[in-house]
Amino acid sequence: MKKQTLRIIPLGGAGEMGRNMTVYEYENQLLVVDAGLMFPENDMLGVDYIIPDLDFLIKRKDKISGIVITHGHEDHIGAIRHVLEAIQAPIYATPLTRGLLEVKLARNGLLQKTELHTVEAGKIVEIGPFQVEFFHVCHSIPDGVGLGIQTPAGLIVHTGDYKFDQTPVDNWPTDYAKLAEFSRRGTLAIVGDSTNAVEAGWTPSEQVITSAFEQVFSEAKGRVIIASFASLISRMQQVANTAIKYQRKLSFIGTSMVDNAKMARALGYLDIPDSLLVTNDQALKMPKDQVVLMCTGTQGEPNSILGRLSTDRHRQLSVEPGDTIVLSSKAIPGNEEMVYRTINRLIQRGANVIYEALAPVHVSGHASQEEIKLMLTLVKPKYVVPLHGEIRQQKMHARIAQQVGTPPENIALVDNGQVIEFQNGEMNLGEKFPIEYVFVDGSSVGDVSTDIVRERELLAKDGILIINLVIDSATHELAKEPQIISRGFMLSEEADEVLSQASQRIIDAVSRSNGNLEKAVVKSVRTYLYSEIRRSPMIFVTANEI
Repeated sequence: MKKQTLRIIPLGGAGEMGRNMTVYEYENQLLVVDAGLMFPENDMLGVDYIIPDLDFLIKRKDKISGIVITHGHEDHIGAIRHVLEAIQAPIYATPLTRGLLEVKLARNGLLQKTELHTVEAGKIVEIGPFQVEFFHVCHSIPDGVGLGIQTPAGLIVHTGDYKFDQTPVDNWPTDYAKLAEFSRRGTLAIVGDSTNAVEAGWTPSEQVITSAFEQVFSEAKGRVIIASFASLISRMQQVANTAIKYQRKLSFIGTSMVDNAKMARALGYLDIPDSLLVTNDQALKMPKDQVVLMCTGTQGEPNSILGRLSTDRHRQLSVEPGDTIVLSSKAIPGNEEMVYRTINRLIQRGANVIYEALAPVHVSGHASQEEIKLMLTLVKPKYVVPLHGEIRQQKMHARIAQQVGTPPENIALVDNGQVIEFQNGEMNLGEKFPIEYVFVDGSSVGDVSTDIVRERELLAKDGILIINLVIDSATHELAKEPQIISRGFMLSEEADEVLSQASQRIIDAVSRSNGNLEKAVVKSVRTYLYSEIRRSPMIFVTANEI
C-alpha cells in the first residue's frame, strides 16, 4: 500500500539564528513545532525583533492540529502571541515551558483564549495523525524536550536545542535510553540543532558556571549585579545558591525576571527560600556587600535593565564604583556591537564588568561537534536535516553527519520555506515557499518591509536632501532659486559649496526637462553628489506651481 507523503517545512531557523519554527504535514494536517523570534541585525534600524512569516500557516489555519513548544527560550516561544493572534490551535508544552508561555500570554490578554496542554517528558500525545513522544534533553533551561514524531511515513526525531551534560544543574541528563530506542525502532530522519556545529569537542557542563560565580562573589567588595535572560531559570538557581553561600540577599529586577522567578518557584523548578529574597527597595538600603541583584540586558538592549543602567536612565538604581556586574550570557550573532557598547559604558561608570571573554560565567546550551556525533550515532537516522543555525553551521553539521557514515545524498541542507518530502522511505526536495522577514516595530507587526528598513539604513548612512521647487505655471521655468534642506548630510560649512553647485545642477535639469521634472532633478543631483563626494543621500523633490 502506498503511504501518504510526510512533508517538513522550516518557516524559521534555517540559515539563521532564531525565529525557530518547523511545520510537519501529513494527510493534510499540520503540526507546528516552536514559535520563536530573532533579534534584529545592527543595520535593521528601529526593528524590535523579527518573527516567522506566518502566511503559510494562515492559509492553512483550519488544518493545524497543534503547536508543540520544545522549551522556553525566546528564540522558540518569543513569537507565540503573534501566532495566536493569527491562528487558533492547542499548545502542548512541559510544565515549566507552559508556565513561561502563560506569563507571556497573560501580559497580552491571550491566556484565557488559549488552549494549553501540559505534557511531561516521557509521555506520548496523539496530535492529529502525529504520535508525538516527548523526551528530555539538557539545555540551558530546565524542562527542555526533543520530539519523536511517529507517522505512517516513518519516525522523525526533532532534537530541539540540546547538549549532553553529565552534571546538569537540575540533575536531569538527556535521555540516552530513549534515543537508543529510536534507533532500534528505525529512525527515518533527524531534524537537528546546528548552533554549535562549528565548535570542536564537547560543550562544558553548566556546573562550570557555579565555580565562576563563587570566585566573583568571593572577590566582590560591593554589590554584585548578574545579568541574564529572564528565561534562564537554572541560572537563577545558581545565583541563589551562591548568594546563600556568601551570605548575600537576592533581589530580582524587572517585570519579566520577577514574573518568571515567581512562576518557577510556584512550580518547584526554583528552590529559593523566602528568607533569601528582598525587594528592590530593601536591596538599595542594604550594605552593598550583602546584596546581589539579578536583571536582564545581556544583549545590550537599550531599554533593558542593564541598558538603562549603562546610560543612567533607571528610576531607582545607578551604577556605582565598586559594583561588580556579570553578563552571564553570550552575545547573539549580530548583537556584539551593542553588547560591547554597554560593557564600555558600565566600565566608564566605575563598575567591574565580567563577561564570557574574562571568565566562564556562561556556557552554551548547545551540542558541539562530538555531541552531534553522539546524537547521530545513538539515533542512527537514515536522513539528516540540519536546522537551527546559520548556513555555515548547517554545513558543518552536514560534514559531521558524513563523518559518522551518512551518505551526502541523505543530507538535506535547506533554507526557510523549502519543503522536504518523505514517501515510501525516500527523501526528496519539493516546492519552495517564499519566506519573508516579518519585522515587529513597536506595535506594528509586518507593516515595516525590508525596503523600509533599507531606507532607514540609507538615511542613517548618507542623510537626506529635500528640494523645494517653485515653478511658473505659464513658462514652466523656476520662479525662484531652488530651496535645499539637508539633514544628516554634511556639516553646514562643508555643505555650502556642494549644495551651491547642486543648486546649479537643479536649475539646469529644470531647464532641460520636458517630462518628469522630479525624476530629472533627482537624477541630476544624485549623479553630481556621487561624482563629487561619493555620497548618496535620499533625495525628495516637491514642485509647486504659481
